[in-house]
Amino acid sequence: MKRIAIFASGNGSNTQNIAEHFAQNPTAMVALVVCNKPNAGVVDRAKKLGLPVEVISKEQLNDANYFANLLAKNKIDLIVLAGFLLLIPSYLVEKYPNKIINVHPALLPNYGGKGMYGMNVHKAVVQAGEEESGITIHYVNERFDEGEVIMQAKCRVDKEDTAEDVAQKIHSLEAKYFAKTIEELLK
Repeated sequence: MKRIAIFASGNGSNTQNIAEHFAQNPTAMVALVVCNKPNAGVVDRAKKLGLPVEVISKEQLNDANYFANLLAKNKIDLIVLAGFLLLIPSYLVEKYPNKIINVHPALLPNYGGKGMYGMNVHKAVVQAGEEESGITIHYVNERFDEGEVIMQAKCRVDKEDTAEDVAQKIHSLEAKYFAKTIEELLK
C-alpha cells in the first residue's frame, strides 16, 4: 500500500476529500498531514479524521536532515500539495523525483507563480475578463507552478461571476479530479 503525505496550509477541504477517497481504498492511504500554520483548519480536520499531523516551521522544512527523517519515518511514497504555501526545497524535489504533485487553481501557465494562490488567482481571472478557468495538477519542481502538467480541467467563467463564484467552481473541480488523479498516478 502506497503512503501519501499531504502538505497543506489552509482549511483542508482537499485534504479531507483525499483522505476520504483513500479511506476504503486498498491502493493507498494518507499517512501524514504536514502543515506550516498551527491554527489552520486543516489541522483540526486531519485530527477529526484520525490522521497524524506534523506542524512544521519553514526552518524545519528547509532542514534536510530533520525533514528527510520525518518522511522516511512515515515511509512516504508520494507528497501531495493541497494548498501548501511554502516553496518546496530543492533537496526534497531531488529526493522525490516525480513524487511530489500540486493542484493549482488556474490553467497554468496562466496565473501561476509566487503569490498566485487561492482568492488572489480567482480575483485576477475575473479582473482579466477570462471566459474560462480551471485547475492544473502538476509535478513540483524548484519553482512555483512550473512543473510538468499532469492534467487540467476547465470551467466556464461567466461575465457576472465574482471571484467567489469562480472559487466555488474551482473547488468543485478539485473535489471531482484531485483524488482520482492521485489514484491514477499511484497505479
